[in-house]
Amino acid sequence: MKKVLCMIFSVSLALMIVLSVSLSAVGALTFPNDVKTMSEAILLVSMDNKQVVYEKNADKQMYPASTTKIMTYIVAYENIEDIEHTSVVIKQSIIDELRNTGSSMAFLSDHIGEKVSVTDLFYSLMVPSGNDAAMVLADYVGNGDIQAFVDKMNAKAEELGCENTHFANPDGLHDPDHYTTARDLQKITEYALTLPDFELIANTVSYTCKGDDTPLVTTNKLIDPSTEYYYMYAKGIKTGTTDEAGRCLVTTASEGGQTYMLILLGAPYKEGVQEEYYTFTDAADLFRWCLVQLKLQPVKTAETPICEVKLNNAMNKKTITLVPEKDINAILPVDLGPENIVVKENVPKELSAPLKTNQVVGTADVYYVDSKTGEEQLIESVNLCPAESVDRSGAVATFSAMGVIFKSYWFLIVIGVILVVVLIYIIAAKIHRYRKKKNRDVKRYRNF
Repeated sequence: MKKVLCMIFSVSLALMIVLSVSLSAVGALTFPNDVKTMSEAILLVSMDNKQVVYEKNADKQMYPASTTKIMTYIVAYENIEDIEHTSVVIKQSIIDELRNTGSSMAFLSDHIGEKVSVTDLFYSLMVPSGNDAAMVLADYVGNGDIQAFVDKMNAKAEELGCENTHFANPDGLHDPDHYTTARDLQKITEYALTLPDFELIANTVSYTCKGDDTPLVTTNKLIDPSTEYYYMYAKGIKTGTTDEAGRCLVTTASEGGQTYMLILLGAPYKEGVQEEYYTFTDAADLFRWCLVQLKLQPVKTAETPICEVKLNNAMNKKTITLVPEKDINAILPVDLGPENIVVKENVPKELSAPLKTNQVVGTADVYYVDSKTGEEQLIESVNLCPAESVDRSGAVATFSAMGVIFKSYWFLIVIGVILVVVLIYIIAAKIHRYRKKKNRDVKRYRNF
């Protein structure tokens, strides 16, 4: 029952995440920076408001290597009924499939024929990036059919709105038909973080499985204090490396009330030739930049006057002030000034009372303007509402209506026709009186 409730919660939360991303008006604001990166594809996203603050080739199809295991965790977790009390027998045949593949392993070959708990398998999957753990979990969930497990991975990717992702295996070994993008991987990871224990496991530096003497050690040097790449604000999540994929990394960092997720794919790597850890240096540099140079700050509040519009049918009030329907906040450079914000309104030339403060009467696009380049980037589109409620004045409305009538085209035509008729009548009357007088004069003359 607990597992079912967790599943319902996770699915509901996933739908909320997808909807919040799709409905959010906050756009991608890529800010200039001096960070020199080596990764081919990058996506840096605020986890506080889902705003993208930096991206490079975020929609380019890339090989994900072992970052694949984030999806492996998701599918395994959602398809194993009782995580805490389930154990899996380690099969020799599964371990044999990984021979001569150059796979990273979690020592499951030491437990052939034995049962290993699913919890230990999850740690074996995420901490040392064990391909053996990925295959054991896939075999178990797929009832001996690993392809069935991979099919579930692809179905989940589609459910999460991943448009450029296809999985061919559960471990991330190279396959031309196994690819994703930084943007899709961000969606997958964001969902995984809603699952119980995922964040804890993904941020574990060292873990010892039951019955083992040797601990599993993380492949993520960014969170390991014993390495030169340690970054104190980083948390998890998953590394990946193959010659074809290069070095890959999914990680987060939190400091000063801000949290960012970073996806790095395709940093240069060639076994035995070029083995630098560019993902870790890229991550630390990008985190230092965004955590220091950017912050979530108010752009416009719901009380900020945006513009004034002519107002009709109101007593002693000729204009109405329009304000945003809600507060507008965004991740922006810390040295933000008034000159960096531009608002473009789309409102009618005039409005008529009655008006309510919750009545949408127009929209406004709010832009960030780069001080150096003058480039405009959309921060948010927002509805505009009256700053105050205004009642309709009957007298003003009547006079206004009369004024409209008096100024109307047809009214002027009618008045013109009436004037012409009156003029014709006056002229005709004068002619008639003239003729009548003349007839009287002629008659009088004849009488003489």
